[in-house]
Amino acid sequence: MFRKLHIQMTIFAALITSAILLLLTFACLAISESGMRKNSYATFESNVNSCINYMEGQTVLSHQWILKAKDTYGIDMKILDNGNELFFDKLNPEKKKENLFWEVAELSRKTEGLDVDYPKGLTITKTAMFATADYYACTALIPKKDGVLSAIILYPLDELKHQLTYQRIAFGIMVCLAMTAMSMFSWFLIKRLLRPLEENRRKQTEFIAAASHELRSPLAVILTNAQILENAKEEERGKFITTIKKEGSRMARLIGDMLSLANADNQSWNILSSPCELDTLVLDTYEKYEAIFQKKGIHLFVRLPEEAIEFCKCDASRISQVLGILLDNASSYVPAGGKVRIELSQDEKFFQIAVSDNGLGISDKDKEAIFQRFYRADASRGDKQHFGLGLCIAQEIVTLHQGKIIVKDTPGGGATFFIRLPKQ
Repeated sequence: MFRKLHIQMTIFAALITSAILLLLTFACLAISESGMRKNSYATFESNVNSCINYMEGQTVLSHQWILKAKDTYGIDMKILDNGNELFFDKLNPEKKKENLFWEVAELSRKTEGLDVDYPKGLTITKTAMFATADYYACTALIPKKDGVLSAIILYPLDELKHQLTYQRIAFGIMVCLAMTAMSMFSWFLIKRLLRPLEENRRKQTEFIAAASHELRSPLAVILTNAQILENAKEEERGKFITTIKKEGSRMARLIGDMLSLANADNQSWNILSSPCELDTLVLDTYEKYEAIFQKKGIHLFVRLPEEAIEFCKCDASRISQVLGILLDNASSYVPAGGKVRIELSQDEKFFQIAVSDNGLGISDKDKEAIFQRFYRADASRGDKQHFGLGLCIAQEIVTLHQGKIIVKDTPGGGATFFIRLPKQ
């Protein structure tokens, strides 16, 4: 499912970014080509004006100047003196160019209204400049004392076309590379974005499977006892009813824990913070669990600081619930004769409650995993009072208080849970 979604989102992202990139590229290319054409035409106009100005001021045009102008400006020129070709042009006839010059002359006459044929009565210089697909052209009539000079000047666009083609190829290569890079980036980015969703889906699936497993056992016991209860003797019915109530209570606790976690996931689990005396809360919790630990043969100790403890702004019932979860776990996993200690302390920024024991401890591999849902460090234990949700709930409660809960090894053996709550 996620792989298919990954591919679809990558294709969609690549298409969108590629379309935007292509639009921007075409826009930039159009602006660049327009600028190149304008610059090229402006250069042509400047060069042509230089040639015309020179011809206006000269009575004799040398072959050297004509050759130099052609070479310097990259142009082709045909000059007629009173309608007659210059001797230089007669010595260097090029039929292909001759035809082109006359085509330009005809185009100038039809579209620009300037006829290079010998006119009479010309008193001022007349020019016409225009562009075709293959060249820029200029026709000019320059009055002289003994007649008129007619000039046809062509600037081939081969070089400009090569520049434009090269630029388009360069832009195309850059766009292809950019589209490839964007596609690869989209692939890895979307993969990274989908990873939390995939992980949440996996955890959700595991959660449902684990919850179903945990609910199946008490439900099977209840159904079995209910079936037996139908045919049981009167004196035996009480035993089966007690078992049904016990397993029903167990299911109720599990469902309550699951609802708490669901509220935490939906961010609808609110806390009611108010000033709280943590030393009183810790002492009350100790007194509540002291008898339970004595019954199991476990020694429970409490240690409070000698100096006065500041008020802690927290939800006292929720913090008491966290302590209850830690003490319930300790009472289940610490053997008879073991010791459990509750210790309260504070520094400049935090309040800290530590619950330590000298039991078997928790391996480094399990230290992070124990806060996962339905996780048990010892999967072989058949403790029906614990579903592997307690520490997860404790972590959610402490996180809602902007605090942190961590576990470390107790010196000499065992595990110590630290609850750190910020001072506000």
